Amino acid sequence: MSYFYVICTVLLTVYGQIAIKWQVLEAGPFPIDPADKFRFLARLLLNPWVLSALAAGLLASVSWMAAMTRLELSHAYPFMSLAFVLVMVCSALFFSEPITPLKVAGISLVVLGIVIGSQG
Repeated sequence: MSYFYVICTVLLTVYGQIAIKWQVLEAGPFPIDPADKFRFLARLLLNPWVLSALAAGLLASVSWMAAMTRLELSHAYPFMSLAFVLVMVCSALFFSEPITPLKVAGISLVVLGIVIGSQG
């Protein structure tokens, strides 16, 4: 069950990132005028999708706490590197962001480094 909580943490984290990116793209460019910036951010913070992303972050934290009751942090945390991979794939699927060989190499190095580091 502990790994279920870790996977929930990863998926909720990825959902939050994708939902916020989607809504920010929908909202348009960030304004220059300070008053417009405030209204822009307030409008985003009241957006139901952004609120769901924030709720997902809270649920991810709760799920992580549940996982930490049974797993060592140094064992569980490398699984969080899956979020890097999933965000890259989802950003390509939903936002047509390119998956370049350099991105794949960079994320692979991060994941590999975390996995190797967690073995010590």
